[in-house]
Amino acid sequence: MNVGAVMGLSLLTLLGGYVLYGRLVARLAGIDPQRPTPAVAINDGVDFVPTRAPVLFGHHFASIAAAGPIVGPTLAVLYGFLPAWLWIIVGVIFIGAVHDFIALFVSVREGGRSVAEVARRTLGKGGFLFFVAFAILLCVLVAAAFLQLTAVALTSLYPVRELGFSPEQTFIKTTVKDGIVYAKIGGIASTSVTIITALAPVVGWLLYKRRARTRWMSVLALLICVLSVWIGFLHPITLPPVTWMLIISGYVFVAAWIPVWLVLQPRDFVNAHLLYIGLATMVIGLISGGWRGVAMNAPFVHLTNESTAALGWAWPFLFVTIACGACSGAHALIAGGTTCKQLASEKDAPIIGYGGMLLEALLGICVTLTVLGGLGFDEYKALVWPVDESGNLKTGNAPLAFAVAVGKMLHAGLGIPAIYGTIFGILMLEGFLLTTVDTLVRLARYLFEEFWTAVYSTPPAFLRNRIVNSGIALSGITLLAFTNAYQAIWPVFGSANQLLAALSLLTATAWLLKRARKIWFTALPAFFMLATTMTSLVLLLPRYVRAGSWTLAGTDALLIILALGMLTVAWRYFRQRAPSTRTPLEAEAPAFDP
Repeated sequence: MNVGAVMGLSLLTLLGGYVLYGRLVARLAGIDPQRPTPAVAINDGVDFVPTRAPVLFGHHFASIAAAGPIVGPTLAVLYGFLPAWLWIIVGVIFIGAVHDFIALFVSVREGGRSVAEVARRTLGKGGFLFFVAFAILLCVLVAAAFLQLTAVALTSLYPVRELGFSPEQTFIKTTVKDGIVYAKIGGIASTSVTIITALAPVVGWLLYKRRARTRWMSVLALLICVLSVWIGFLHPITLPPVTWMLIISGYVFVAAWIPVWLVLQPRDFVNAHLLYIGLATMVIGLISGGWRGVAMNAPFVHLTNESTAALGWAWPFLFVTIACGACSGAHALIAGGTTCKQLASEKDAPIIGYGGMLLEALLGICVTLTVLGGLGFDEYKALVWPVDESGNLKTGNAPLAFAVAVGKMLHAGLGIPAIYGTIFGILMLEGFLLTTVDTLVRLARYLFEEFWTAVYSTPPAFLRNRIVNSGIALSGITLLAFTNAYQAIWPVFGSANQLLAALSLLTATAWLLKRARKIWFTALPAFFMLATTMTSLVLLLPRYVRAGSWTLAGTDALLIILALGMLTVAWRYFRQRAPSTRTPLEAEAPAFDP
C-alpha cells in the first residue's frame, strides 16, 4: 500500500476526529470560556501563569512527547500494518485524546490540582493512596525500560555497506565484527547527547536567568545540535552498554533534585526542536515517498504464531505494546501537574489536551509507515525480533531499526543520503529517551513526597529530603533495568501506563457523576482499558514466573493489587452515589485554593 496515500488518509482522519468528536467531548464536559481558570484567578507568577494557547501547546506537547510513540509502534508492527494503524487511529480519537483532555479539564476545575488530588477529593484517602502508588510504579517501569533502551541506542552499530558507503571510506568511524565493517551510529549519538547535556546549563541560564529572546535561543539550540553531530562524526564515544547505564543513572539521580531550569528544562527546549523538525520531515518524506511510488513492503495483517510467540495475543498485547501512541496514562500526570496551572481559558483545553494527543498519535503513525515503508519485513524482523540458531528470540534493537528506516525513507522520498537520515533518526529518538528518563525520576520524587504526606501526619525529615526520594526512585529503576531486557519490561510498562489512563478516566467519571453530567464518553473508554490492561497483567504474570524474572513478576503482581484496590474504592463510590446527592456542574463554586 502506498505510504503517501495512507499518510494523507491519516491526517484527514485525525483532523475529522478533532472537529467532530473532540468538540463533542468538550461540550459534554461543560467547557465554559467565561469561567476564570486557576491561572487567571491565582496568577502568582511562579506556578500559576496564564499562557497563550500556542505557547502552552508547545510546552505541553514537548512534555508528553517521548520515545514511547516511537518504540511502541516499532515493536508492534510485527502484527502487521492494519492492526497497528487501526489501534492508533481509533484508540487516540475515542480514548487517548479524551483521557488527556478530561484530565486537563478536571484538574483546571479543581483549582489546578493533580489527578491524584482529584482522586482524594472524590474517592477519599484510599483512592489517593492507590492512585499515587500506582503512578510511582509506572514511573519506575517507564524509566527502567527507557534507561536500557538509551544504552542500546548509544551503542548501536550498522553495516557500512547498507548505508551506501564503501567499507574503505573514512567519513564515518567504523569497527569490524565477524569480518563485517560497522558504522558507529550510536557513537555519534553518544557524543551529541553528551554535548547537548553539558551545554544545557548554559542554555538554561540564558533562557531563565538572562531572559534571552526565545527565537534567538531556538537558533542557538539548532546550532548546538548541528555542532554536537559534527563533533560526533569526528569523535564518536564508544562505551559498553552497562557503562552507559551506570553513567546515565548517575546523571538522572542528580538531575532529579537540582533546580529544574539547570538541566531538565533547557534539555527539553533543545530536544523539542529535534522533535518538531523530525515529525515534519517524516510527514513530508512519507508524502514525497508516496508520490515516488514507495509502498509498505510488509504484510497487511500478520497475526501468526510468530507474532504471538514474540509479543502474545493481539488482544491485549497489541494495545499495550503501542501504548503511548494511542493512549498514555502518564499524560494525566503532566496535564494535572503543570499544564492545568497555565491554561488561560477553558476554550483552549480541547486544542491543548485533545489536540496535543492527536499530534502524538501522528508521530506513532509516521513511525509505523516509516518502519514498514523504509525496511523490508525480513530486515525489520532481523533488527527488532532476531532469533538464534535454535529459533529462540534474542534481544533486538528497536532504536536502530527506527533510525535505519528513517534514513532509507528520507532517501527514497527526499533524496537525502541514508547515512544522514539514519543519524537524524537515532538522534531524535535518543534525545527523547534520555529526556524521558530524567523527567520521570524527578516526577517519581514528587510522587513519593506526596505519598509520604498521606501516609504520615508529619513525615520524618529524611522522607522529605529530595535527594533521598530521588535515590529511592532510582533504586527501583536500576533494579529492573539491570536485571531485565527492555523487551521484557515493555509489556508490563505498557499495561501499567494504559491502566493508569483507565484509573484516571475512572476518577474523571466519578467527578462527572458527582456533578450530574453525562459519563458515557469517559466510562466506556475506562471500562475497555481496564479490561485490556488487567487481562494483559494477568497473562504476563505466569510468563515472568516461567522465565524466572522475579522482579518483573513481583512488579506485575503489585500492579494488579494496586489496581484492584483502586477499583474497589471506585466501586463503593459508584454504588453509594445517589442521584439526589449530585451537584450540578453549573452550580459548582470555583476551587482556587491550590
